[in-house]
Amino acid sequence: MPEPHSPPDSDDLKAAQAVARGICRLFARNDIWCLAEMPLRNGRRADLMGIDAKGQLVIVEIKVARADLLGDAKWPDYLDYCDRFYWGLAPHLDRACMADPAFRPERCGLIVADGYDAEILRPAATVPLAAARRKVETERLARAALRRQLGLIDPRIDGWGG
Repeated sequence: MPEPHSPPDSDDLKAAQAVARGICRLFARNDIWCLAEMPLRNGRRADLMGIDAKGQLVIVEIKVARADLLGDAKWPDYLDYCDRFYWGLAPHLDRACMADPAFRPERCGLIVADGYDAEILRPAATVPLAAARRKVETERLARAALRRQLGLIDPRIDGWGG
């Protein structure tokens, strides 16, 4: 019997990476800079977390399979860590369910992306974080990005200094 949360197969992983790349390209053109697989303080991991020119935090939850999209109950846990939340979907995914109140269309934006580009089909509502929370999360995002950058320069330093 398969595990309920088995890891994605390599095709899904490749598709998710392509969606992330397209979204990052769209965001870069709009001065939003992202980090993939950003751990949050609640134990979750955001597929993409970024910061825009105004200092607002953006999280994108990427889905490339219908079962994963419909079975994901953890995504509301991300809302406490961003000013704007988007669903990032592969082009082949049926988007009809995105209008369902369970997906909070009044709050959550919708992006469709492939490996080359992305399009925002529904902008995300801005729900401002408390200033203290935004400061903490912005610093965590910056430190994670700097740690990863340093790891590219010197892979041996990755574990030093927490």
